[in-house]
Amino acid sequence: MSGFYHVCFVVPDLDAAMRDFTTAAAVKWKKPVKAQIGEWDYRIVFTAGGAPFIELIEAPSDGPWGDTSEPRFHHLGFWTSDISAGAERLTRNGFTEAFSGCPYGRPFAYHRMDSIGGHIELVDLGRQPSFLDAWHSGGDPMPAIDEEAFPWNPLR
Repeated sequence: MSGFYHVCFVVPDLDAAMRDFTTAAAVKWKKPVKAQIGEWDYRIVFTAGGAPFIELIEAPSDGPWGDTSEPRFHHLGFWTSDISAGAERLTRNGFTEAFSGCPYGRPFAYHRMDSIGGHIELVDLGRQPSFLDAWHSGGDPMPAIDEEAFPWNPLR
Protein backbone atom coordinates (compact mmCIF):
# COMPACT_ATOMS: atom_id res chain seq x y z
CA MET A 1 0.00 0.00 0.00
CA SER A 2 1.10 3.53 -0.62
CA GLY A 3 0.12 6.47 1.53
CA PHE A 4 -1.38 9.65 0.26
CA TYR A 5 1.19 12.36 -0.23
CA HIS A 6 -1.05 15.42 0.05
CA VAL A 7 -4.44 16.71 1.10
CA CYS A 8 -5.92 19.59 -0.90
CA PHE A 9 -8.31 22.36 0.02
CA VAL A 10 -9.76 24.82 -2.47
CA VAL A 11 -9.97 28.28 -0.97
CA PRO A 12 -11.26 31.66 -2.13
CA ASP A 13 -8.33 33.47 -0.44
CA LEU A 14 -4.99 31.66 -0.56
CA ASP A 15 -3.17 34.18 1.63
CA ALA A 16 -5.82 34.00 4.37
CA ALA A 17 -5.80 30.19 4.33
CA MET A 18 -2.00 30.11 4.56
CA ARG A 19 -2.04 32.60 7.43
CA ASP A 20 -4.73 30.67 9.31
CA PHE A 21 -2.98 27.30 8.88
CA THR A 22 0.26 28.88 10.08
CA THR A 23 -1.46 30.33 13.16
CA ALA A 24 -3.48 27.20 13.92
CA ALA A 25 -0.91 24.49 13.20
CA ALA A 26 2.48 26.24 12.86
CA VAL A 27 2.92 24.96 9.30
CA LYS A 28 5.45 26.56 6.99
CA TRP A 29 4.77 27.22 3.32
CA LYS A 30 6.67 27.27 0.08
CA LYS A 31 6.14 30.34 -2.09
CA PRO A 32 2.75 30.30 -3.88
CA VAL A 33 2.91 30.11 -7.66
CA LYS A 34 0.58 31.18 -10.44
CA ALA A 35 -0.25 28.44 -12.91
CA GLN A 36 -2.65 27.61 -15.70
CA ILE A 37 -4.34 24.49 -16.97
CA GLY A 38 -6.46 24.85 -20.07
CA GLU A 39 -8.26 28.17 -19.84
CA TRP A 40 -8.08 28.35 -16.04
CA ASP A 41 -5.57 30.47 -14.16
CA TYR A 42 -5.02 29.54 -10.52
CA ARG A 43 -2.67 29.96 -7.57
CA ILE A 44 -1.24 26.96 -5.77
CA VAL A 45 0.95 26.34 -2.75
CA PHE A 46 2.21 23.38 -0.74
CA THR A 47 3.52 23.20 2.80
CA ALA A 48 7.28 23.08 3.28
CA GLY A 49 8.81 19.92 4.68
CA GLY A 50 7.81 16.46 3.62
CA ALA A 51 4.83 14.30 2.91
CA PRO A 52 2.06 14.43 3.66
CA PHE A 53 1.81 17.94 2.27
CA ILE A 54 -1.08 20.36 2.54
CA GLU A 55 -2.01 21.85 -0.83
CA LEU A 56 -4.10 24.99 -1.22
CA ILE A 57 -5.62 26.06 -4.54
CA GLU A 58 -7.27 29.40 -5.29
CA ALA A 59 -9.07 29.18 -8.63
CA PRO A 60 -12.12 30.33 -10.57
CA SER A 61 -15.36 28.47 -9.88
CA ASP A 62 -15.78 27.36 -13.50
CA GLY A 63 -12.58 25.28 -13.46
CA PRO A 64 -11.55 21.74 -12.51
CA TRP A 65 -12.04 22.40 -8.79
CA GLY A 66 -15.74 23.28 -9.02
CA ASP A 67 -17.27 25.88 -6.74
CA THR A 68 -14.38 27.68 -5.10
CA SER A 69 -16.43 30.49 -3.55
CA GLU A 70 -16.32 28.70 -0.18
CA PRO A 71 -13.30 26.90 1.29
CA ARG A 72 -13.56 23.11 1.34
CA PHE A 73 -11.72 19.82 1.19
CA HIS A 74 -11.17 18.79 -2.42
CA HIS A 75 -8.96 15.69 -2.64
CA LEU A 76 -6.35 13.30 -1.32
CA GLY A 77 -3.43 12.88 -3.71
CA PHE A 78 -1.67 9.60 -4.49
CA TRP A 79 1.14 8.74 -6.88
CA THR A 80 0.38 5.98 -9.35
CA SER A 81 2.71 3.89 -11.49
CA ASP A 82 0.40 4.36 -14.50
CA ILE A 83 -2.18 7.16 -14.71
CA SER A 84 -4.19 5.49 -17.49
CA ALA A 85 -4.43 2.16 -15.66
CA GLY A 86 -5.19 3.89 -12.36
CA ALA A 87 -7.94 6.06 -13.84
CA GLU A 88 -9.45 3.01 -15.54
CA ARG A 89 -9.32 1.06 -12.25
CA LEU A 90 -11.12 3.82 -10.36
CA THR A 91 -13.74 4.32 -13.07
CA ARG A 92 -14.35 0.56 -13.31
CA ASN A 93 -14.96 0.50 -9.56
CA GLY A 94 -17.54 3.28 -9.61
CA PHE A 95 -15.42 6.36 -8.90
CA THR A 96 -16.45 8.76 -11.65
CA GLU A 97 -13.71 10.78 -13.28
CA ALA A 98 -14.42 14.43 -12.49
CA PHE A 99 -11.45 15.92 -14.35
CA SER A 100 -8.35 14.74 -16.18
CA GLY A 101 -5.31 16.88 -16.74
CA CYS A 102 -4.01 14.39 -19.32
CA PRO A 103 -5.50 16.22 -22.35
CA TYR A 104 -3.60 19.30 -21.14
CA GLY A 105 -0.28 17.46 -20.89
CA ARG A 106 -0.61 17.04 -17.13
CA PRO A 107 -0.80 13.36 -16.08
CA PHE A 108 -3.28 13.50 -13.21
CA ALA A 109 -6.98 12.82 -12.71
CA TYR A 110 -9.60 13.54 -10.06
CA HIS A 111 -12.14 10.82 -9.32
CA ARG A 112 -15.17 11.48 -7.13
CA MET A 113 -15.37 9.46 -3.92
CA ASP A 114 -18.78 10.26 -2.43
CA SER A 115 -18.05 8.35 0.78
CA ILE A 116 -15.47 11.00 1.77
CA GLY A 117 -17.22 13.99 0.19
CA GLY A 118 -14.34 14.70 -2.14
CA HIS A 119 -11.99 13.28 -4.71
CA ILE A 120 -9.04 10.98 -5.05
CA GLU A 121 -6.31 12.43 -7.23
CA LEU A 122 -3.97 10.08 -9.02
CA VAL A 123 -0.74 11.61 -10.32
CA ASP A 124 1.56 9.69 -12.62
CA LEU A 125 4.82 8.76 -10.92
CA GLY A 126 6.74 10.27 -13.84
CA ARG A 127 5.80 13.71 -12.47
CA GLN A 128 7.35 13.07 -9.07
CA PRO A 129 10.86 14.39 -9.89
CA SER A 130 9.46 17.74 -11.07
CA PHE A 131 7.16 17.89 -8.01
CA LEU A 132 10.13 17.30 -5.72
CA ASP A 133 12.21 19.91 -7.56
CA ALA A 134 9.45 22.50 -7.19
CA TRP A 135 8.09 21.76 -3.73
CA HIS A 136 10.57 19.59 -1.77
CA SER A 137 14.03 19.94 -3.26
CA GLY A 138 16.26 17.09 -2.18
CA GLY A 139 13.31 15.20 -0.73
CA ASP A 140 13.15 11.43 -0.82
CA PRO A 141 11.02 9.65 -3.44
CA MET A 142 7.51 8.83 -2.30
CA PRO A 143 5.74 5.49 -2.82
CA ALA A 144 3.21 4.98 -5.58
CA ILE A 145 0.27 2.68 -6.14
CA ASP A 146 1.59 -0.17 -8.30
CA GLU A 147 -1.21 -0.49 -10.85
CA GLU A 148 0.18 -3.73 -12.26
CA ALA A 149 -0.02 -5.35 -8.81
CA PHE A 150 -3.39 -3.74 -8.02
CA PRO A 151 -5.84 -5.16 -10.57
CA TRP A 152 -8.22 -6.48 -7.94
CA ASN A 153 -11.34 -5.05 -6.40
CA PRO A 154 -11.03 -5.07 -2.59
CA LEU A 155 -14.82 -5.29 -2.18
CA ARG A 156 -15.29 -8.58 -4.06
